[in-house]
Amino acid sequence: MVRRVAVVGAGVSGLAAIKCCLEEGLEPTCFEQSEDVGGLWRYTVSEEGRASIYRTVFTNSCKEMMCYSDFPFPDDHPNYMHNARLQHYICKYAEHFDLLRHIQFKTLVTKVKKRPDFSVTGQWEVVTRRDGKEETAVFDAVMVCSGHHVYPNLPLDDFPGIQKFKGCYFHSREYKEPEKFRGKKVLVIGLGNSGSDIAVELSAVASQVYLSSRSGSWVMSRVWDNGYPWDMLVITRFRTWLGNILPRAISDWLYVRGMNRFFKHENFGLMPLNRTSRKEPVFNDDLPSRIACGVVVIKPNVKEFRETSILFQDGTVQDDVDAVVFATGYSYAYPFMEDDSIIKSRDNQVTLYKGILPPRLEKPTMAVIGLVQSLGPIIPTADLQCRWAIKVFQGQCTLPPVSEMMDDIEEKMGKKLKWYGNSTTLQTDYITYMDELASAIGVKPNVLKLLLTDPRLALEVFFGPCSPYQFRLMGPGKWSGARKAILTQWDRTLRATQTRITPAVPTAFPCLATLGVLFLLLLLLLAALYC
Repeated sequence: MVRRVAVVGAGVSGLAAIKCCLEEGLEPTCFEQSEDVGGLWRYTVSEEGRASIYRTVFTNSCKEMMCYSDFPFPDDHPNYMHNARLQHYICKYAEHFDLLRHIQFKTLVTKVKKRPDFSVTGQWEVVTRRDGKEETAVFDAVMVCSGHHVYPNLPLDDFPGIQKFKGCYFHSREYKEPEKFRGKKVLVIGLGNSGSDIAVELSAVASQVYLSSRSGSWVMSRVWDNGYPWDMLVITRFRTWLGNILPRAISDWLYVRGMNRFFKHENFGLMPLNRTSRKEPVFNDDLPSRIACGVVVIKPNVKEFRETSILFQDGTVQDDVDAVVFATGYSYAYPFMEDDSIIKSRDNQVTLYKGILPPRLEKPTMAVIGLVQSLGPIIPTADLQCRWAIKVFQGQCTLPPVSEMMDDIEEKMGKKLKWYGNSTTLQTDYITYMDELASAIGVKPNVLKLLLTDPRLALEVFFGPCSPYQFRLMGPGKWSGARKAILTQWDRTLRATQTRITPAVPTAFPCLATLGVLFLLLLLLLAALYC
């Protein structure tokens, strides 16, 4: 019987793990090597062995979509937040649910290994170090919440001549502020969120910024139709349902058309090689304008570094480059695991059932939280993963045989390859994944039942944003404030931006409104058939 649970890391995933353990009557002990909660979102000068961000990082998910499912952001918070404000929210969450007393700060986990009688008890030995002193404790289960933005991927072997390059080069993890690059020519390698942010920020002080991409990427703005947050319009059950029933060709056409709605990517050199891949796009409100102003120049992949110049794959050469920033992502590593193959069990790749559970353990008493990536936000994803994992620990969520778990992993890998291309990340569709976990523990909202008992809520759940509160409407962990939070989420979104009273705008013509109602009724009928 699982009682004592070790939680590795006190970031957003670790805090969710502690809270879920407490809700189920378990005894969590969290080990955090730094001096505070927050993990990635706690800005500091780079510390060895922990995630690191630059000073100007903002969230890519809006506050209504990225909050903990039973702890909304305060009304006065902006829709997208600077890392310091998000860190404040994380601290308030920890205080509100009295989580801090379960955390041992400045404590490094050095080893996690199975007990000799693991096949019977499922217990783990956890070795920690604090102030130079090592301690060993036995736990009934372990939740790994150490994240995947700790160990930088710096593929220097893929860049011939880098050793003779006379300028400076470093991984984006070391980047903090732009001032030291004033008046210099800088190359940023990697068209991801970090690479784009850094390129845009540097363009304000550098004499020229070049942004190199091997395969291109879709670029999205945080602000979408009528000024609403992108994710409140895009991440909906209706859109997911529509994407599932439409033929692939039509779905792909709509996807590409939607991505090109604000500007034509090929005109800016950004068009991805695989246009229909659902790989996570880049979120940057300023990159297209920076390209249009000429202060950021998009370049293909680097072919060769020379002493002071760089040769690109298209044969062009850029002279007098002073610095190179490798925004080339991160690699998964678990240095505290005595047997790394528990998590990386196939071709040195992370192999986890539901993206959480090592499938070949004799006893299912380890969970890896927060590795799954999707178009959706990480906080509610980690929260629901923790709720599912605790139910597995307690035997309240039955697992299939190992062979079936491995088949499920293979099937998900095939879908990932089809929709997201070849990558080492555990990518998936947000709503599909969340509903899969929610169904297993009885917290998925029943739209058809809501349609009969609470039609207004049903319409908002199906056609509105799939906000985290939906997974607190019913079942274990039900939150009494979930319904109100869903029905008022648009009000809170507008409250953050309507800081000046303006004259009311006339509403649409009555006939258009009537047509809109009829259309909604038709969609509602389709939704009922779907459910």
